[in-house]
Amino acid sequence: MAETHPNPNPNPNPNPNPNPPPITSTCHIVAIPYPGRGHINPMLNLCKQILSLKPHFFITFIVTQEWHSFLSSYKKPPNVRFRTIPNVIPSELGRANDFPGFLEAVATNMEEPFEKILDELGLSVDVIVADTYLDWVVRVGNRRSVRVASFWTMSATVLSVFLHFDLLQQNGHFPVELSERGEEVVDYIPGVPPMRLLDLPTVFHGIGRQVLPRVLEPASTVSKAQYLLFTSVYELEAGVVDALRLKFPFPVYSLGPSIPYFELKDNSCLTTRDQNDDVPDYLKWLNSQPEKSVLYVSMGSFLSISSAQMKEIVSGVCGSGVRFLWVSRGDTTLFKDVNDNTGLIVPWCDQLRVLSHPSIGGFWTHCGWNSTMEAVFCGVPMLTSPIFWDQIPNSKKIVEDWNIGWRVKRGGDLESLITREEVAKLVKSFMELENDEVKLMRKNAKELQEACQAAIAGGGSSHTNLESFIRDILQGKAK
Repeated sequence: MAETHPNPNPNPNPNPNPNPPPITSTCHIVAIPYPGRGHINPMLNLCKQILSLKPHFFITFIVTQEWHSFLSSYKKPPNVRFRTIPNVIPSELGRANDFPGFLEAVATNMEEPFEKILDELGLSVDVIVADTYLDWVVRVGNRRSVRVASFWTMSATVLSVFLHFDLLQQNGHFPVELSERGEEVVDYIPGVPPMRLLDLPTVFHGIGRQVLPRVLEPASTVSKAQYLLFTSVYELEAGVVDALRLKFPFPVYSLGPSIPYFELKDNSCLTTRDQNDDVPDYLKWLNSQPEKSVLYVSMGSFLSISSAQMKEIVSGVCGSGVRFLWVSRGDTTLFKDVNDNTGLIVPWCDQLRVLSHPSIGGFWTHCGWNSTMEAVFCGVPMLTSPIFWDQIPNSKKIVEDWNIGWRVKRGGDLESLITREEVAKLVKSFMELENDEVKLMRKNAKELQEACQAAIAGGGSSHTNLESFIRDILQGKAK
């Protein structure tokens, strides 16, 4: 799941296109993401992917009012029209302040205004692409005889775990106390590599259980959709995707990575060594650093670690002697002694461009799925520091299944404090290019990068799946 933000514009126009131009289109798609950045971004990228193959398709993209205010400067294709529905909760409350309440509001407050927009579109809808967590869209589509594509923005592995919750119960693995049984292995979910109970999403244990029903219901509703779309790359999760194709009677497509790779030159990693005036300062700084010498640090912005742990991490990274580029959205006083020779602190950056830069040698990440896909696409090894939800199994996948990263905390206790001395030693070893273990990790990362870039090329798995999905839409329209 992904962060929300306060709304800087409390009274946005509920219809940002009151007089849209006449529409001439061979197909009309309605796209509605879950109201969070980690869901909206891949949905936008999917729309761009579709329009890259079918520029005459028309897409109505529906977001909450607060998110439209953030997207007002977004460079959208001409055949995308934004429409808005009211915010699900008062924006000043914020999602992080009451996460269970936010999930409940998304489940109950969006359906009526969404249907109102459908009634007002003035154009028939050929298919609705909806975030899987908006399970009520499937009901709306079925009532209106409009096909729905369920769009899953996490790993296929995580969806399969949710879909097979009954197996966890049958095998006595829910409920359990992780402190007593966390090392027990779950090896019976079809297509999913064996994992410890400790590697399951956080909704299966502790305080996370309070939102488990709101997770399982959308997963169970997938079976009532007409398509299932993944932001993953087939080659990265072939076993679980194949198993899910056997489970469902409708098409299952891996279309990822649903990241803005089409904005990179030639669909490959940039070599940004120029010093043009329009190049951001952080890229100019990277241009002056040796190849693979910089650790990129970004821990997300929805949930954060304790201030005590952050202090140790900052001190450890600074004391490692490794160059770093750090995205810090909050208090930067911990970085007061950092100088431009060794580190740079920024409030925001174009993450894919940074990961694509030849100076980047590693990525300290909270393991959100979009960040994971961007790092894999750019062939960058990861230091995993998960906090919440699917970040835990994503970390396991990075470290154990793909062998392209190390855990920051190697034990199962994510709450324990890692000291600055441990951080400094870890970072220094991780960025040591001559280390044999690091060489193997970088080799594996390069191979996955090549698999991702082959998938989006003509004839690749993602490109072929996207063509098949579009063909299915058009065939259904003709019936």
